[in-house]
Amino acid sequence: MHDLGIVDLVVIGGGINGVGIARDAVGRGLSVILCEKGDLAEGTSSRSGKLIHGGLRYLEYFEFRLVREALIEREVLLKTAPHIVWPMRFVLPHSPEQRPAWLVRLGLFLYDHLGGREKLPPCRRIDLRNSLEGEAIKNDYRLAFEYSDCWVDDARLVVLNALDAKERGATILTRTAATSARRKNGTWDIEFRGSDGALSRVRAKAVVNAAGPWVEGVINGVVGVNSTRRIRLVKGSHIIVRKFWDGPHAYLLQNHDRRVIFVNPYEDDLCLIGTTDVPYEGRAEDVSIEAHEIDYLLAAVNRYMKMHLTHADVIGSFSGVRPLSDDNAANPSAVTRDYVFDCDGEPPLLSVFGGKITTYRKLAEHALQKLKPFFPAMQGEWTAKAALPGGNIPNADFDTFVAGLQREFQWAPDDVTRHYARLYGSRAEKVINGADNLKGLGQHFGGMFYEAEAAYLRTHEWAQTAEDMLDRRTKHGLHLSQQQRENLASYLND
Repeated sequence: MHDLGIVDLVVIGGGINGVGIARDAVGRGLSVILCEKGDLAEGTSSRSGKLIHGGLRYLEYFEFRLVREALIEREVLLKTAPHIVWPMRFVLPHSPEQRPAWLVRLGLFLYDHLGGREKLPPCRRIDLRNSLEGEAIKNDYRLAFEYSDCWVDDARLVVLNALDAKERGATILTRTAATSARRKNGTWDIEFRGSDGALSRVRAKAVVNAAGPWVEGVINGVVGVNSTRRIRLVKGSHIIVRKFWDGPHAYLLQNHDRRVIFVNPYEDDLCLIGTTDVPYEGRAEDVSIEAHEIDYLLAAVNRYMKMHLTHADVIGSFSGVRPLSDDNAANPSAVTRDYVFDCDGEPPLLSVFGGKITTYRKLAEHALQKLKPFFPAMQGEWTAKAALPGGNIPNADFDTFVAGLQREFQWAPDDVTRHYARLYGSRAEKVINGADNLKGLGQHFGGMFYEAEAAYLRTHEWAQTAEDMLDRRTKHGLHLSQQQRENLASYLND
């Protein structure tokens, strides 16, 4: 068994909460190991609605603190990760059967003012009969409201936090499961098992359990203690269709059950529709979309849109399990998206319950506040103004940055250069790696995917399989054929 010595903190879980805590902790001077039983963001964190948002509908449940925190974080992420986070306008057609216009206006007024909005434009009223935004909407709907939120590449947000943690000194162990954790002589004695079966051991002064849907399994199985806190698993599913409207805006549609459905531009010519809220029982690894969920999403869109969508229009889907803190709400949509912690014993075990991708950075700060008594020399907060890898773009002006990159690499197709800028920001040149013509990028796997990018992902971002590269580190998988995917897999296995 390989002995890894002693560290301050072991984090279990390589989703957004785990990597956020690891990054924050190592930046405060703690020694950190993070282990993830699969790939980074393989669970819930790559299966979100891809939004950085305050949660407009949470206002109806009086979650003012959560909404305010999320709106503030929206501004932080726009500045620190402008390559993977960008503004998006959302059009909300008014449906008086669900909510009166005055209530919508009040909600949007609060949304504009709760979080110190700086960079994003305010909400506005739209006449759907005389606007681009109304061209795709049925004539039954005449009034809409438009407001701002942000898009995010969720899986890359996870990877960039892990990358920053690593570059600051943390050890990131992917495909490495924590199999046992026991208190012994004032520290944690923890065992890991790698995907090859190799065992390793480390001692730690504290453990953070950020395993998401598996948080209770870590408490009960790996650690072997009991917790009074429970999570509630709620499945959220999305479908992907071809984009069917002109313009960069998204839509937010009120459904008959008072839930809201997002219809968002995705990968230029695609559209992401979601999400459902379905109570889930079973293994989180086995989650998948069901036919009734597709029916639900299509019905919501078809209620408003002139374009009538059917199952035949669905070209992809994904489902994730949200590990929400169980507050005994009868309606899954009403279960709080806020996060809570359990800090158990000494040396401490800090377990994270709930949370949402927008507030991951603040969650990390609060987690380390809980651990502060055990690390009195720990440094203070720092992440609010620290750019994520690739995010140090002058004035967070992405368009100007892209234009400069396209001038520098005129030999590359503009869409390829923009792709590198979007995913890697100011580190795009590391991906290009000295190439001075298209051939220099190496083997072409299809779409915009070249060997130079695959090499970068394998060397720097823990990507090992075709799925890691095509579905999480990038979204190339949406544009490659099955044969092209298999060709990449063969290349990686050579």
